[in-house]
Amino acid sequence: MSMATGRPLTGRAVLLISLGAFGVVIAANAVLAFFAVETFSGLVVPNSYVASQDFDRRRAAQLALGWEVGLEYSDGVLALAMKDAGGGTVRPAALSVSVGRPTEARDDRVLEMQSTLDGAAAPIVLAPGNWRVEIAATAEDGTLFQQSRAIFVPSP
Repeated sequence: MSMATGRPLTGRAVLLISLGAFGVVIAANAVLAFFAVETFSGLVVPNSYVASQDFDRRRAAQLALGWEVGLEYSDGVLALAMKDAGGGTVRPAALSVSVGRPTEARDDRVLEMQSTLDGAAAPIVLAPGNWRVEIAATAEDGTLFQQSRAIFVPSP
């Protein structure tokens, strides 16, 4: 049997190989940590304690309205249908709808909703993927209605 002749594996070579492997892992972790911190902070409200103080009251008032929201996106149009407990179309005193990605604010847009027979609609082109739709409406009596809905836009 013949042995291959070459450079022997020395302690210095093992050290350089180990440092190189750990360097790659540390560099990858640093890049991932940087982008994790720079994109989504995880905050929904600035102070959750303050926001929770009247949550139950607002929730009960919203549930008492009995409104149901239907949301549909197709052919570049986001359609919103709001129905009351009797099935009638709801025409809120004020309506605000915004669309954005769930994990970043870069693509957030406030829509200019136009009244339709079933509710309201707005033209918007959404790229494929997950989107978050924030709906805020005010009833005639001043009750605030808020709902966050998720939609998925499939690839063409």
